[in-house]
Amino acid sequence: MKLNEIPKEELELMGYDDIALLILQESGKKMKLRDIFERVCKVLGLPESVVDEQLMDFFELMSINKKFIMLKNGFWDLQTRHKLDIVIEDDEEDEEELLDEEEDLEDIPDTEEDEDIFYDKDDETDDVDDDELADLVVIDAEDEANM
Repeated sequence: MKLNEIPKEELELMGYDDIALLILQESGKKMKLRDIFERVCKVLGLPESVVDEQLMDFFELMSINKKFIMLKNGFWDLQTRHKLDIVIEDDEEDEEELLDEEEDLEDIPDTEEDEDIFYDKDDETDDVDDDELADLVVIDAEDEANM
């Protein structure tokens, strides 16, 4: 359905983004955001001051809506008219660097210390005798203040 065929009452119930969708569909070309919003306001019969007052809100609305895409130089268009180019970079240099690093690590000889890195045989803090803690006294802040 064409925009000029839709009754004004129905247009007033539509969102700005829905009207913008119809505008871009009818124009068949990309447009600047301000031009789109000026046409939306014109279709709704809104005063020119609304364009300046609500342009940022319209930008946010268009940005969130997945039906639209922002192009270079501030142009907007329908997402369906543009294919999404996904570029996957295959850095062979990075892969070669990682392989070289792995080879360098393989050249380092293993030692006994490296094998058991999570246990220190000389650390005897785990073997604290309960008798050593018998004289330990815990005091709170009030007792400390009274001392």
